[in-house]
Amino acid sequence: MTKWGMSETSDITGRSFADNHMRGMAVCSAGMLIIPLMDAVAKWLAVNEGVSPGQVTFARFATQALLALPFAIAVAGVSGLWPKRPLLNLVRGSILAVSSLLFFLAVKYMPLADAIAVFFVEPLILTLLSVVFLRETVGWRRISAVLFGFAGALIVIQPSFALLGPVSLLPLGTATLFASYLVLNRAAGTEDDPMVMQVTAGIGGSLVILAAIGAGTLTDVENMKFSFDYPPATWGLLLLMGALGMVGHHLILLGFRMAPASLLAPFQYLEIVSAAAAGLLLFGDFPSSSKWIGIAMIVGAGLYVFWRERQAAAG
Repeated sequence: MTKWGMSETSDITGRSFADNHMRGMAVCSAGMLIIPLMDAVAKWLAVNEGVSPGQVTFARFATQALLALPFAIAVAGVSGLWPKRPLLNLVRGSILAVSSLLFFLAVKYMPLADAIAVFFVEPLILTLLSVVFLRETVGWRRISAVLFGFAGALIVIQPSFALLGPVSLLPLGTATLFASYLVLNRAAGTEDDPMVMQVTAGIGGSLVILAAIGAGTLTDVENMKFSFDYPPATWGLLLLMGALGMVGHHLILLGFRMAPASLLAPFQYLEIVSAAAAGLLLFGDFPSSSKWIGIAMIVGAGLYVFWRERQAAAG
């Protein structure tokens, strides 16, 4: 029996869990490919438009809440906007907000691919947390796939002494917080509609970052200042970034409603594919041949897990 009180092979409708897992992997993979596009826009805003990481983060969560609100009302009604587990959803939003702030600070000073590469310790942290807190069973094949994907990520990273400075610790903090956020997604995902969760998380994240901006303004911290003195194009990019964040994380949330967190861990490595493309188009960073080998290993790990699930569904 699983933690949720159902058999390991089918749910109460008799539908195979393997079928749900395959859908979850596909949906989650799409979300993972979208998220680095949000990160790339955030880096562009911080480096080229002069927007502080604090304001970028606030825009990301405020936009998420505003865009998700009409969908949540259409699905759940006005009375359904209050989540069944409000504290848990507010905590989710707060954790994700701090995680995003640390990462947006990192990409302001680090190449996008480097920051995401350091972040890729997160699937290993997620696998550990899913075993400890969600009581999920992790077989040697999943562990091998995660480790194989992580080895590919290490090839992509090609660590340098520059990554050992204080800034390199920011993606590590992001990784730990984001893994905790994903575990809470799994714990909260069966209680509330995903759009309601998006609204609540957006509100919680906005409040936390707004408080941080207030503190940063009082203490004159440059990276936490808020300004209205930007051209319309910059505000448009802020809106685009928030929309990408909402869509990407909504897909990830749906994926984690369908499949165990430990199963989806290897698919998070797909972010490096999208990050490499965004880095090339926006910042002129093109992965070397060795990095393409690492990317192939990352994608291969996800495809292997998908193949294993397809075999289980067919058998």
